Amino acid sequence: MPERTSYDAVIVGGGHNGLVAAAYLARAGRSVLVLERLDHTGGAAVSTRAFAGTDARLSRYSYLVSLLPPKIVQDLGLRFAVRKRTVSSYTPAVRDGRPTGLLVGGGDARTRTAFAELTGSDREFTAWQDFYGRTRRLAERVFPTLTEPLPSRDALRARIDDDALWHALFERPLGELVEEAFTDDLVRGVVLTDALIGTFATAHDPSLRQNRCFLYHVIGGGTGDWDVPIGGMGALTDALADAARGAGAEIVTDCEVTGIATDGRTAEVTCDQGTVGARRVLVNAAPRELARLLGEEPPPPAEGAQLKVNMLLTRLPRLRDTRVDPREAFSGTFHIAEGYRQLEDAYQQAASGGLPAAPPSEIYCHSLTDPSILGADLVRQGYQTLTLFGLHAPARLFTADTAEKAPTRDRLLAATLAELDTHLAEPLADCLAHDADGRPCIEARSPLDLDRELGLPGGNIFHRDLAFPYAEPADAPAGDTVAARWGVATSRPNVLLCGAGAPRGGGVSGIPGHNAAMAVLEEG
Repeated sequence: MPERTSYDAVIVGGGHNGLVAAAYLARAGRSVLVLERLDHTGGAAVSTRAFAGTDARLSRYSYLVSLLPPKIVQDLGLRFAVRKRTVSSYTPAVRDGRPTGLLVGGGDARTRTAFAELTGSDREFTAWQDFYGRTRRLAERVFPTLTEPLPSRDALRARIDDDALWHALFERPLGELVEEAFTDDLVRGVVLTDALIGTFATAHDPSLRQNRCFLYHVIGGGTGDWDVPIGGMGALTDALADAARGAGAEIVTDCEVTGIATDGRTAEVTCDQGTVGARRVLVNAAPRELARLLGEEPPPPAEGAQLKVNMLLTRLPRLRDTRVDPREAFSGTFHIAEGYRQLEDAYQQAASGGLPAAPPSEIYCHSLTDPSILGADLVRQGYQTLTLFGLHAPARLFTADTAEKAPTRDRLLAATLAELDTHLAEPLADCLAHDADGRPCIEARSPLDLDRELGLPGGNIFHRDLAFPYAEPADAPAGDTVAARWGVATSRPNVLLCGAGAPRGGGVSGIPGHNAAMAVLEEG
C-alpha cells in the first residue's frame, strides 16, 4: 500500500521512462509515488531467466541501447554501461550460385574489401561512407535537442543546416534517397532495415512513417551506434529503480491503476489498492491507456509489426559462407531475407493478409559482446544467446491466435528459422540448448503477445507511430504551456504523458521521462 494519501507526483507505470521521471523529481525534493501493474518494474526493458533451469538472463523484449542520453545516466548517477559491438552487420547472400555475404565492420579497409567482393567495385562503399557521414552529422545536430524543449519545425531545420538532407529525410519517402545513393539490391536492403524496425511500411510509403523510424535509428547518441547493455536490459531498469528509491521515491508493484480524475489543479488516482491524491500525474503508458484512464475517446488503433524470438544455444551454428567466422557474423546485426526487393515482397504479402514467404529478420548475439548474462558454467561450455527480430509481421495476421494456442505465430517462427537455415551449414535446431524439462530453449512473441503481456497497443513497440522530433499542432492540446513546450502535454493541464507515445518517445531512451520531469520542475 502507498505510505501516504497524497503526493506531489504520482507516476502511472514503472517502465524505464516512469523510473527516470521518478528519480529526477525525487532528487528535486518532490514526493513521488510510482504505481506499477506488474509484480516488477522495468516494463519492456527487463532481463529474465526465460528457460527453466538455465542460468541465462536474457533481455526478453527490448535488447539494444542507442537513444539513452549519457546526460540521464550522469544526472542520476546510474551504475550502468554499454559496450560497442565490433561488427556492425553481416548479411549473407548467394551470388553466381555460391554463398557469400557483406560484412560491415573491422575497419574501413576490411569493409571496403567486403563491398568490392560483393558488388565488383568501390562504388557502393564510397556511397555508403558518404551516406552515413551525412546521417552522422545529422545525429550530432538532432540528438542533443531530444532533452531540450521541443523545437519548432523551422528551428530544427535551421539546426540541421542541410537543406538537401532535410528534404530527403523529412519531406520525401526514404526509398527515393536510398535508390539515388545505392545501386546494389542487398546494400539498399541493409540501409532500409533501420526504417522498418517495428514499422509496417514500404520504402515509398507516402505517410513517411518509415522516414521517422529511420531517423530515430540513425541519431542515437549523436552517432547512430546501437550498443549492448552490460548485464542485459534489466541492468538499466534495476539501476533506475535503485536511483528513484534512493532519492526517496515510493514504488508500489502489483497495483493496477483504473482511473484518473482531475480538475486541472489536483488529481485523484484510483488503483486496486485505493485512491491517492496528486498535484500532477505522469502517465508512463500508451496513449490508448491514457485515454482509458481519463475516460476519453481512444486514439486511432496502433499496430505493431514484429516477431521477437529469444534463444539459448550450446554453440553458434557454422555458416555456408566459410570466409566469415560466426563469432563475427552474429556479433553485429545478422540480416536475413532483407534485400531491398525481398523487403518489398514481404510487405506486399503481409499487407494482403498472408505470412511472408521469406520472412525478413535480423539477429544478434548479446553474449558475444557481454558474456555476463550467462552463468560461469554456460560460458565455459561455449553457450551463446541469440535475439531475433522479425519484420513485416503486423498484428492483423495474428488475430486467430490466443495466449494458449498460437498457430500463426508458430508457422511464422518455423518459416523464419527455415530462412535462416538456408545460410547455415547446419540446422539451427542442432545448436539449440534444452531447458530443465528437455524443451528447446526458444521462445517467440507476436505483436498480440506483447499487447497482452505489456499493454503495448497492438504490440506497437513505440506505442503509436513515431513522430518527427519537432512541434506539431497536435502536440499542444492544452495550448502554449510548459508541458506542451516539452512535448509531454495531454488534454488535462496537470496530467503529463511520459511514455514512449510522447513526441520524441520510442525505444529505450528515458527521454519522455526526463522531459516530463523537466516540465514539472519548470512549472514549480
